[in-house]
Amino acid sequence: MRITAKADYALRAMAQLAAEPSDRAVNAERIAEAQDIPLRFLLGIMSELKHARLVSSSRGAGGGYALSRPADEITLAEVLRVVEGPLVNLHDTRVGDLGHKGAARSLTDVWRAVRTNVRFVLEGVTLADVVAGKLPPEIESLASSYRAEPDRAPQTARDN
Repeated sequence: MRITAKADYALRAMAQLAAEPSDRAVNAERIAEAQDIPLRFLLGIMSELKHARLVSSSRGAGGGYALSRPADEITLAEVLRVVEGPLVNLHDTRVGDLGHKGAARSLTDVWRAVRTNVRFVLEGVTLADVVAGKLPPEIESLASSYRAEPDRAPQTARDN
């Protein structure tokens, strides 16, 4: 799974909105500055999030963006699906329709496991969890396991 800059920016922008007081809108310039996101790029992302009804917007001096629902009701998966589409995309084919044969047959189950685990993590974490810095225990356990891995030789982007 590759996380694009757009996906990362969308999650950071939504986390910033979740951290702001819920009774007022936040202008795009403030979000862009707080999260070091290019403003033009952010405006496109916010338009997509508004269209998907994850954020609302208002015009005027006190205008800006706000979450459309409480932060504890918006998962990271929802945000990513808006800006990137399916969480795990295997050349635009449903896993069950892959038709791997012979020696590669079990790859279908590998892809099922990958999708299941990605969904488990991203659907199990809300914006409120991120802002609070307190991830669900099972997600924190996975992150702790990763942090505990001994350092490996430097890797290229392809090795990850």
